[in-house]
Amino acid sequence: MAVTTNLNINFLRKPAGGKNLRAECRLMKLGKSLAVGEVWIYSVGQEEPVAHVTGTYSIPPQVA
Repeated sequence: MAVTTNLNINFLRKPAGGKNLRAECRLMKLGKSLAVGEVWIYSVGQEEPVAHVTGTYSIPPQVA
């Protein structure tokens, strides 16, 4: 289980009305204790993103 240490959402524009949303995510870094990822959110059929999200998660040590 991971614990959120930081989550940032930049809302860039209003989503297209009546359209579903599509998200593209990428793991930017996976270390021993932290994972950092980003997500771009789009209205389906649109090229310009409606939001950009970055998140950092703390990965607890594994207990043997």
